Amino acid sequence: MSDTQVLAGLLEELRQAVASRVAELSADDPTAHDPLRGLYLSPDAADQLLARPGPDEAAPRDHAASVAETNSHPRWDLLCTRFGLDALDRALLLVALAPDLDRRFAPLYGYLNDDVGKRRATVGLALDLCGRSTLCGTARARLLPGAPLADGRLLLLEQPERPFLERELRVPDRVTAYLLDGDGALRTVAGGAVSTMQSTEGAAPTVVGAALRREPARPVYLRCPRGQDHPASAARTCAGLGQPLLHLDPARVDPAQHAHGEAVADAVREARLWDAVLLVGPLPTGAEADWVRAVAELPPVSGAVAVPQVLFAAAPLDPGWTRAHLLALDAAEEAENSAVPSAELWQKALPGAGFDPAEEAGAYRLSPDQIDRAARTALDLAAVRAEPLRPEHLHQAARSQNAVGLERHARRVRPAVGLPDLVLPAEPLRRIEELVHRARHREQVLRGWGMRRGGGRGSGVIAVFAGESGTGKTLAAEVVAGALGLDLYVVELSAVVDKYVGETEKNLERIFAQADAVNAVLLFDEADAVFGKRSEVKDSHDRYANLESAYLLQRLEAFDGVAVLTTNLRGNIDEAFTRRFDVVVDFPFPDEEQRRALWEHCLRPPLPVAEDVQAGFLAREFELAGGAIRSAAVTAAYLAAAAGRPVGAADLLEGARREYAKSGRLVPSNEAEAAAGIGAGALTRFW
Repeated sequence: MSDTQVLAGLLEELRQAVASRVAELSADDPTAHDPLRGLYLSPDAADQLLARPGPDEAAPRDHAASVAETNSHPRWDLLCTRFGLDALDRALLLVALAPDLDRRFAPLYGYLNDDVGKRRATVGLALDLCGRSTLCGTARARLLPGAPLADGRLLLLEQPERPFLERELRVPDRVTAYLLDGDGALRTVAGGAVSTMQSTEGAAPTVVGAALRREPARPVYLRCPRGQDHPASAARTCAGLGQPLLHLDPARVDPAQHAHGEAVADAVREARLWDAVLLVGPLPTGAEADWVRAVAELPPVSGAVAVPQVLFAAAPLDPGWTRAHLLALDAAEEAENSAVPSAELWQKALPGAGFDPAEEAGAYRLSPDQIDRAARTALDLAAVRAEPLRPEHLHQAARSQNAVGLERHARRVRPAVGLPDLVLPAEPLRRIEELVHRARHREQVLRGWGMRRGGGRGSGVIAVFAGESGTGKTLAAEVVAGALGLDLYVVELSAVVDKYVGETEKNLERIFAQADAVNAVLLFDEADAVFGKRSEVKDSHDRYANLESAYLLQRLEAFDGVAVLTTNLRGNIDEAFTRRFDVVVDFPFPDEEQRRALWEHCLRPPLPVAEDVQAGFLAREFELAGGAIRSAAVTAAYLAAAAGRPVGAADLLEGARREYAKSGRLVPSNEAEAAAGIGAGALTRFW
């Protein structure tokens, strides 16, 4: 016999009980054949009601009390077991459920209620059909809070303004769908805020999983690192339980339609129906206490199966939020103790790659779920472009996992240069390569080889680029970001520094907090404006300025990302910061050989260049830094474009002279032009 046939059998037995009750009432009812019965009360009907004996505490009649016990329906039996329902609870639930399963019951209930508008069972009718007196306090209590039907939200009492016996009973649609094997989407639970999630199969049990299995069961409050407080992170902590997962997202709960307690109660009911673990979060900032109370103080269902519950948020648990007991755990600590090395995860996610994905993605700090999504995105990018998988696809996919909050405080630069674009002496180049290696291998060194610094220090990599203006500091930061496959975020000091006390620190904290959640290189250009030396305290201004530096010292130590500070005057940076820098690179003013390489780099194709251009002559005659050389080349290109010809020596001489004039230096005499075989009148002016 199928489940549907069993359920139909239950309804048929209930129909017989209803028919028996209809026969009893109609036998001595003078209005039984009145077509308007239930719309008014005739004098004869009033006399009949007055003559009818009142309720008593007689033994239960043999109506529906045993209906729900006669046949076996797997989901019905599971529901009754998981919610701790006794025989009377089952009968009451079936009476209330009948109009939602069989349309014949609605008009019959209207007849028995003596009101054609009441097409659901009322409390009085349900007690009557179950053979219980309306004066039986024990039977009435099975419909009140404190009993499984009400606390489990299997049965809802409608119209609270009416007398208790006249209130209608309604079974939520999700309970009906469960009994009819209608898994479907959970659109009707908490306004669509509940969704299913995949559990980690075959994974080793976690500390959170062990805590959820304890008796008595208590909710677990999981503090996740900011930026990683997403459902997938919380779901991994439930590995080893072997149960499905349900996620209640507070952000999708409309408070105008669903109170916190109602949303949680509906989600707990759904989790109990499917024997699932309930995840609630991420808890909204500022509303954590409301959601913690809604979960922790939800009345337990007597005799029901406990539902494992996990709340997760970025904020730590405040014991004052609730009087109930919760177990508070730190997701970062649990991940540190039980996480699989990211190299193994990358190799497992991209086993057929023609390169080492762990090496290419070493600079990214991604959770296991983000690694899996990034790997699938990289494969999709390669497929839609009809190309074999390359590191560029992996870098783009990994960057797609970034949060977007940092763009409100910094300017994003997509790197378009590489190490070959840097023209520097050997020593600065080695330091820049060292910076790249530090960022790429920090997980292996700090975690795998046990070189973690301790003392609350983060795993970040901090570098200082010092040198004169135009020597390539900002370009080098972009090169580092490009070599790591990361974006470069340039912090706008105008959006950071504030004249009001404490505001600069708040702005910096927002930037550091967002940068911790983003895989990027953070660039503080002209950093000495923020990281300046502390001074002797002579007034309140000095005191607050020193507090700003002290805050930065502490925040840099806890930073987990990659940051580059550039300065023209390294001596202006406080010495206390120097100890916290991992790499210091001095950018020297280029000599003649380097200036020649810079000119050649700026004049390479596709720029059209005339044959009379001599990069060696330009390098020898004009002592310019790399930034100035690039500006001179750009000026020459505009001059040539306006004249409709390739870039010539005269254009480059004019560009170089303008760079000299910008810096207030004396422009070389016309002997330089004569040496190059160029007359002064041949120069093309661009005004």
